Order: sequence, then structure tokens, then C-alpha cells
Amino acid sequence: MSEYNQTVTHFVFLGLTDIRSLELVLFAIFFIIYLLILIGNVLIIVTVACDSCLHTPMYFFLGNLSFIDICHSSVTAPKMLFDTFFSQKVISFGGCVAQLFFLHICASAEIFLLTIMAYDRCVAICYPLHYVKHVNLKICAYLVGGLWVGAAIHSLVQTVLTVRLPYCGPNVIDSFFCDVPPVIKLACTDTYFTGVLIVSNSGMISLVCFLALVTSYVIILLSLRRRTAEGRHKAFSTCSAHLLVVVLFLGPCIVLYSRPASNFSSDKLVAVFYTMVTPLLNPVIYTLRNEEVKKSMQKLWRRKKIFFTRG
Repeated sequence: MSEYNQTVTHFVFLGLTDIRSLELVLFAIFFIIYLLILIGNVLIIVTVACDSCLHTPMYFFLGNLSFIDICHSSVTAPKMLFDTFFSQKVISFGGCVAQLFFLHICASAEIFLLTIMAYDRCVAICYPLHYVKHVNLKICAYLVGGLWVGAAIHSLVQTVLTVRLPYCGPNVIDSFFCDVPPVIKLACTDTYFTGVLIVSNSGMISLVCFLALVTSYVIILLSLRRRTAEGRHKAFSTCSAHLLVVVLFLGPCIVLYSRPASNFSSDKLVAVFYTMVTPLLNPVIYTLRNEEVKKSMQKLWRRKKIFFTRG
């Protein structure tokens, strides 16, 4: 690294398009999406917190998933919306590093949480008599604390591996946010070994979580053979929502991070889906398919109307 001068003080995003009229249309679309993400996920958090019937591990995890989705979308969306008003979309070197770090901590926290939620459903369906012993709110709090520690360590490794590279130009990122693949592509040194370490780190985490998810659902499917038709329907209803969220989240992740950095520029739509659409779909999936959440939201709305009527 000593043979290179660190001359890059900022990066320039190319954004999603260079057509000004299309940028304004995209601003309106993404502003509405981001607003809906905030409203939908905050509504789930408030509903879970206010209704004592939802003070169970399953809904505790759902509330945490909504919190992570808010954080995840907030890492990229505000900056992207702000940049639409400027022809040159600039971010400082430190700002880019911060964005990269928080993007990965939120993404890995969500993967860990989805894995824990699969374990929760496995124990609830397959071992209901031992559920309270193995999955209670105290254990859930430890699990959530542990997933944030694990996510921070993973993100720190990714960030350090990226920052230690020398950047002496060019400084143009063909994306709308800072992420590992497009950033290390700009390093003025051979990044093959660093790329292998980054992919290995992400790959190991993804593989472990994927195997845990598959194992949980295999155990659930084997257990359902001994259930009544009504029991199978209820289990499928609960698990299908979670499985759909897993597919929607892990699918774009696999597309983005399983290929060399040189191919990243063609994946802007996948990046949009991963950072904006998935956090929007999660509350929709869980509220539309979950009768308990819908009933709790209705009760919360009635209480709100009564409060304002009395006021």
C-alpha cells in the first residue's frame, strides 16, 4: 500500500439513470415507497408493542424484522432521494465507508434474524411442549443481541477489507450507493485476494444460515405428516409467509454477491429490489397473511378513534 498515494477524498455515483425527466419520476416513486416502508414497519412495531396478545417470541421477532427493514432502507434511500436534485451525486470517502458498514450490518442482521425465526417456527410446530422452555422472551432478547454482535463483526470485516485498499482514482461508482463490489473495483491495486476473502466471509455466513433454514424446514415438513389437515394448514400459513420473505431477501443477495465485482454495474434493478422493495413487501406479507396481526391493528385503530372521540 505504501507505493500508492491515497488521493480519493470522495466518490461520485452515476445513479440509476442520466435522464433528468426519468430521475424526477423515480424520485416520486421511491419517495412513496420509502414513506410506505416507514409507515408499514412502524405500524407493525407499534401494534406488537401495544397489544399484549402479541407479546410472544414470534411477534417479538417480527417487530425486530420491521426495525431492521426501516434501518436497511434508510441507509440508502434518503441519500438516493437527495441526489436526484443534483447533476453530480457526491459522497465523501468517510460517508461511503459509513454507508457500506451500515448496509452490511443491516443486511447480515436480517439474514441472522430470518434464520432465528425459522428455528422459532421449527420448535413451535415440532416440539410445542418444549417451546416455552427453549424459546421464551428472555432467550429471544439474548438471540437478538447476539445477532447484532455477529452482524457488527461481519460488517466490520467487510469494511476493513475494503478500506485497507488504496484508492487513487478513478472515483466514479456505477451505482446509487456504496457497496463492497463496486467500491473495490476502483482500488488501484490487484484486488483478487481481497475479493476472495470478502466472498469467503459472506459465503460462509450465507451457507451456514442457508443450511440452518433448510434443516428447520425439512424438520417441519417431516413433522407435518403426523398432523391433521387443520394443523397442516395452520403451520403452512405461518411458515409460507416467512419462507416468502426469505426467498425475496436471499434471492437478490445471491445475485449481487455471488459474482465478480466487474459484473455489478448491470445489477442496479436487483439492488433497488434488495434495498427498497423487500423492506416494503415484508410488512405487507406478514399483515395480509396473519389474522392475529390484522385483528390487533383493527383493535389499535378502534382504540385510537375512541381516544380522539373522547378528546
